[in-house]
Amino acid sequence: MASQDWVDKDFYKILGVPKDASESDIKKAYRKLARKYHPDQNQNDAAAERMFKDVSEAYAVLSDAEERQQYDAIRAMGSGARFSAGGAGGPGAGAGAGGFEDLFGGLFGQGAGPRGGSRRTTFSTGGSNIPPEFADLFGGGGGFGGGFGQAPPTKGADRTATTTISFAGSINGTVIGLREPSGEVIEVRVPAGVKDGQTIRVRGKGQPGPAGAGDLMVTVHVTPHDFFKRDGNDIRIHVPVSFPEAALGATIEVPTLTGDTVRLRVPAGTPSGRTLRVKGRGVKTAKATGDLLVTVDVAVPQNLSKEAKDAVEAFAQATTGENPRASLAAKARL
Repeated sequence: MASQDWVDKDFYKILGVPKDASESDIKKAYRKLARKYHPDQNQNDAAAERMFKDVSEAYAVLSDAEERQQYDAIRAMGSGARFSAGGAGGPGAGAGAGGFEDLFGGLFGQGAGPRGGSRRTTFSTGGSNIPPEFADLFGGGGGFGGGFGQAPPTKGADRTATTTISFAGSINGTVIGLREPSGEVIEVRVPAGVKDGQTIRVRGKGQPGPAGAGDLMVTVHVTPHDFFKRDGNDIRIHVPVSFPEAALGATIEVPTLTGDTVRLRVPAGTPSGRTLRVKGRGVKTAKATGDLLVTVDVAVPQNLSKEAKDAVEAFAQATTGENPRASLAAKARL
């Protein structure tokens, strides 16, 4: 810093403290202003950058008892003084010993003749560095978010685990316990509607780190069900119906995930393999609810009584001329 800067710059005003401010007051003021104007807090803000440098220069001088004493003396003696580029001329400059150049030369350990150049001092706290005693100001490392040239503190690494739950547990939600090698049991809450292969995050149960522990990532596998088949948030089932029910139409009851049944209307003439939808009776999650998709399978009786056989034969006679395979030839053409 040029000696003239000590005359021109009011470091007390820059820090916003009185001239009799204590060392503690100066530190508090610097901490507040350094956080406010730090370049990491004010990207591409030239004014903030200049202010940060001024604050850093002010603290570098006022926090050092010897330099503060010298600064106060220069300010007291140099009020209103100005220097030319050559260090001579201007009010109070003097042409010989006793001028301001001699005063600065003595303070900085460098003599100066009547026409000697001004002394320049460089402070390590300029730019965007932070004094070591304020390393905690931005989370360590001397800069905001970890400092310049140093990585910010990071969380510990995540860990992984795998577990298998029942189909009912995936639908209704469940709680499982994963035992650590140390014997500690980690409680994992599995939300209702979790899918096979879905990963659940248990926060803070990973590896330890400077910024806290990582997370435990638990992959959940679901045991298949013999009857209910999941398709997204929908549930698919196959329900057998008799030929008369399919041909004439009927209302049947079908099981649901909740253990009760729901009534379903099978329209007359429903073919085997048609799927009917029951709204809102599928998987319920925090975001959506699926449907129950019922595929109708027309059941063919394996053993017919004489009366039933006679009835089927009578039906066959009554529907002579109907050929369900009539369109196959056209469909099979290459």
